[in-house]
Amino acid sequence: MVTLKTRAEILKMRHAGFLVWKAHQLVESLIRPGITTRELDAAVEEFFVSQGAEGLFKGVPGRVPYPAVTCISVNEEVVHGIPGSRVIQEGDIVSIDTGCRWEGWCGDAAATYPVGTVEPEKMRLLRVTKSALDLAIELLPKRKYWSEVAAAMQQYVQKEGFAVVEAFVGHGIGRKMHEEPQVPNFVNARFVQSGDFRLQPGLVIAIEPMVNMGTRNVRLKRDFWTQVTADGRASAHFEHTVALTEKGAYVLTGPACPMDAEMGFVAG
Repeated sequence: MVTLKTRAEILKMRHAGFLVWKAHQLVESLIRPGITTRELDAAVEEFFVSQGAEGLFKGVPGRVPYPAVTCISVNEEVVHGIPGSRVIQEGDIVSIDTGCRWEGWCGDAAATYPVGTVEPEKMRLLRVTKSALDLAIELLPKRKYWSEVAAAMQQYVQKEGFAVVEAFVGHGIGRKMHEEPQVPNFVNARFVQSGDFRLQPGLVIAIEPMVNMGTRNVRLKRDFWTQVTADGRASAHFEHTVALTEKGAYVLTGPACPMDAEMGFVAG
């Protein structure tokens, strides 16, 4: 069941989302050849603690509880990469997904960062994946059902010659990181029949296209978390927490939001 949020609740989610955006700005300032994924994760965890926020990922149940506050996935890694001793190299693309809870409300966002000089086709993969997310945000207040948005995302990505990952989807978000509804970046008959949902004010969702250069298929590594492309080719991941309001779609995990001044939130 989809739980719609009030404007006051969305404002609290905006505060959490702003902290997530700040965490991404911190990562962007640090990421470079020679730094380890563990060092990036430690910097984000320290930042969340300093802000009185709780990282959402650490301790998530699984065969092995997730051990970090970020998921850091490099090159062919699609999602859920565990930070560790891996050293970032020139030419890598690095997907970083993180979220936090502030005063009981959550924010969640991901981005894929190029490191140094990256081959042109990988850069095009990043641009297409980010554009798919931007397209979804643009269409959110203009369509009646999510399936219409998802179909446009899928069509755009496939027209560009890439593949939408279907093993993982976005999600509703609020007091918990994962709430109803499921938010796929593609459309199939099963979703249209039993999973589609109406786009209405108060809806808050994490929209997160994952796009592969080759096959859409993924496989799980032996660490029980990291998902990689089945063909070893590159993958990209972008995500924002987005609220649909009477006045339009508001990105809660960005640097500025129209509701900031309206609701008295001062970013900084």
